[in-house]
Amino acid sequence: MKITEIKTFLMQVGAQPVGSTATPTKDAAFGNSRNWLFIKVMTDEGIYGVGEGSGWPRVIETAVKDLAHIVVGEDPGNIDRLWQKMLTASMGHGMTGTVGGGALTAIEMALWDIKGKALGQPVWNLLGGKFRDSIPVYGHARDTEKADRLIALGYRGIKLPLTGKGDIDRAYAIREHVGPDVDLMLDAHGPSWLTTQDAIEFGQALEGANMLFYEEPVAPENLDALQRVRDNVNIPIAAGERVSNIWGMLPYIERNLVDVIQPDTGRAGGITQMRKMAAMAESHFITMAPHSGSLGPVAEFAALHVMASIPNALMLEKLEFDWEGRDDVITPVPKVVNGGIPIPTAPGLGVDIVEGEIVKYPSRMNVRTDDGVYNEGTHWESVYFQPRRGRASSLRRTRS
Repeated sequence: MKITEIKTFLMQVGAQPVGSTATPTKDAAFGNSRNWLFIKVMTDEGIYGVGEGSGWPRVIETAVKDLAHIVVGEDPGNIDRLWQKMLTASMGHGMTGTVGGGALTAIEMALWDIKGKALGQPVWNLLGGKFRDSIPVYGHARDTEKADRLIALGYRGIKLPLTGKGDIDRAYAIREHVGPDVDLMLDAHGPSWLTTQDAIEFGQALEGANMLFYEEPVAPENLDALQRVRDNVNIPIAAGERVSNIWGMLPYIERNLVDVIQPDTGRAGGITQMRKMAAMAESHFITMAPHSGSLGPVAEFAALHVMASIPNALMLEKLEFDWEGRDDVITPVPKVVNGGIPIPTAPGLGVDIVEGEIVKYPSRMNVRTDDGVYNEGTHWESVYFQPRRGRASSLRRTRS
């Protein structure tokens, strides 16, 4: 079997209707919009594999097309060798980051899909078999109403945002509302990022809410600051969604900076890279909870296979209340049952894309235009990190 071609499918995801004439840079309908990039790796035997690359999809599409000639004519079964070949081919452009990681991920994911289909086995079985039949998931909520909706669907894990004033009281209110049997997580990601001391004080203020983990309390470049937070906050720490391969994840694990690694299934380098990350983490008694905050549904399927096959799986992030067209662009559609998603049993990844739906939403914009997390009235400054003002009122629960 030989690879003959790589096809790309880029689409706009968001609130805009089919055929919308809204202006992406001005219209509010694009405020939470993003792109998904799916690919198909075609072979001369009629078997194809699907994959997804995330992080900066419009640019990743170009990277995938640029890498295509590296793998066309090759045997798709030599997955890790082809990954190494693509990595070394792209290194002349600098260290592998989001774009390179996303391109490598999309192609490598599709190669696993091909291998599974060719052998008549789900990918998790090719990774060593399964530890579990269902993957626990968590959703997102910022109030008790949204938390109730998730719980009604079977969720037993909920992640809360840390954005500014009122978050401390809100977190405790949600904890009191859902009771002790639902896991709560706290996401402090930027922009703008918290300063180290702010991250420590907010974390300490929430220790009584019994959080499952405290996610990305400081900027990802600032590993020494992450160490300070870990040393001073009695909540498990989670990070790593922005790394693109095992070398990017290495310091988080080697330095024991985290309790949970969060590789993004669309840009972590691929299924093999995530399995290697999981093994590295396992040796340090660290668990894995893959990031899925902007992913499309193909990468979600890939995450299910990885999580099924590793011993140190914690939970999988899922955007339950995502764009309404999410379920239309793939088949089948994964559903949460009793707090988890049953692992696929079909050969390969067990998912295919619906091209007729994807083509309805051509890509028009690929950078976020929403407000982010800033002190009131300062969004226009667009700073990368920012100390939080109004700390006395923000932290009042611990100072009363």
